[in-house]
Amino acid sequence: MKYCTRCGSEYQEGVEECADCPGNPRLVSAEEMRSRGLPLPHELDKRVFVRAGTAEDPLTVEAFVELLEDADIPVFVRAGRSGVVDKLTTGNLLPWWEILVPEEHQARAARLLEQERVREDATYDEAAQAAEEEEQENEAPAPVPAPPPPPAV
Repeated sequence: MKYCTRCGSEYQEGVEECADCPGNPRLVSAEEMRSRGLPLPHELDKRVFVRAGTAEDPLTVEAFVELLEDADIPVFVRAGRSGVVDKLTTGNLLPWWEILVPEEHQARAARLLEQERVREDATYDEAAQAAEEEEQENEAPAPVPAPPPPPAV
């Protein structure tokens, strides 16, 4: 068999150029692919990615991806909804983003994401409490200045 060095497609003997890639690159043997450090199609990553969590906004997705990557867990993010305004104008109730990881990392990733969600919720609650206290301080009536003393006669 021969292989395209650009896309990895496999071709029968006798075919000289890849029919799919622009510029029709020449095909090489399996040995040549290995010597160039290129995987053969049957050697490609076969992991199955499954949902470890979801997110409703891009900042949360970014934080979750960073958390998983820091834990050396491969992560793939997929939009769960696209082209819709909100839950009221569409029947689609899926989350905005799905966070996918390899099956063997699912349990660990789900635990990490849940811990992060709890931490973020606690931070949010603290921030909301602080904002409420600040608002109450700002709404407190200013002290009324004492009237000036009566003029001396």
